[in-house]
Amino acid sequence: MSYKIIDGGVTSPKGFSAASTAAGIKKEGRTDMALVYSEVPCVAAGTFTTNVVKAAPVKWDQDIVYNKLTAQAVVCNSGIANACTGTEGYGYCAETAKVTAKALNISEESVLVASTGVIGQQLPMERLAAGVEAMAPLLKDTTEAGTEAAKAIMTTDTKKKEVAVEVEIGQKTVTIGGMCKGSGMIHPNMCTMLGFVMTDAAISRKLLQKALSASIEDTFNMVSIDGDTSTNDTVLLLANGMAGNPEITEENEDYQAFYEALNYINTCLARKIAGDGEGCTALFEVKVIGAESKEQAVILSKSIVTSSLTKAAIYGHDANWGRILCAMGYSGAQFDPDKVDLYFESAAGKLKIIENGVSTGYSEEVATKILSEPEVTAIADVKMGDAQATAWGCDLTHEYVSINADYRS
Repeated sequence: MSYKIIDGGVTSPKGFSAASTAAGIKKEGRTDMALVYSEVPCVAAGTFTTNVVKAAPVKWDQDIVYNKLTAQAVVCNSGIANACTGTEGYGYCAETAKVTAKALNISEESVLVASTGVIGQQLPMERLAAGVEAMAPLLKDTTEAGTEAAKAIMTTDTKKKEVAVEVEIGQKTVTIGGMCKGSGMIHPNMCTMLGFVMTDAAISRKLLQKALSASIEDTFNMVSIDGDTSTNDTVLLLANGMAGNPEITEENEDYQAFYEALNYINTCLARKIAGDGEGCTALFEVKVIGAESKEQAVILSKSIVTSSLTKAAIYGHDANWGRILCAMGYSGAQFDPDKVDLYFESAAGKLKIIENGVSTGYSEEVATKILSEPEVTAIADVKMGDAQATAWGCDLTHEYVSINADYRS
């Protein structure tokens, strides 16, 4: 491991500061807006929802990431998603950028915006604008400011999600820090999630995008909570170059070191989302090993982690391995069920449940103990090759239904 894990989040890299405020968008009166700002312009990269229905902020950010040279600020609100809001909703993105640009004395085209919450409602623009104006003078580069920003973007999340690392590149210390939110309406091909990752690395825009796109495949795209792909999914990565390392312009050792550190950030944030699924009691990790190809491993692991019956069994601490084999069978991937070995693993131990497709005669008591931990892993070995993949999800509980039956009230 070439990187070092540190306390922090989006304010950890040089030149980045954050602020948050309660703008009155949420009914509970808790903080509901966050602002992240770089003191110098950044190159930006992004990945976005694959849902055909794209929220206004997604369209706004895609234009900036794909067509503009730099970005310098991110404004995020929670409570209202600004999705399915037509030209009026897109206009509010432009208004938000205009207010932010004025408050920070930067270009409107360098302001990225994000929203999360209820679909179909229009943003209360006056409150949003007042929120931006309140946050601008409060910007700080402290760890606490980053943490409060991470709290402000939460919706049904029960905990803030942030992480930071340092990595040596070109004899300079490069820092990467990120925060995200996500708890429900989460499914592969990006989730109901917003992720904001900041770095002081000097790296070309092209390679920044390449690194993010590659990392997303094995991290955020391997998370599923409930099978619903959101309208708002966005991960933004900003690099301001203030670490002073020689600019990374080709895929050399420096790029690899940066990629590994970024991938850790994204993996950590993805796991935090899975472990905080709406109503969940456990993070459910699925590893498929011994696969013929990466594609096969991905298909099988996603099929298991998204199976409602398997998720319900994990909630009940029930080693119902037939559900896992069943989910593998309808995944569309070809394998020999008579060769599959399956294990359950957690902090309480590791247990082989089936060998060559047949029960090992394991102890139900031991299995239940293993499945009663807050993080549970299922490992399926299909014995066809050396490829593997890991997917993350959570158990399916009564509470999930309660939360989503009552989401708007």
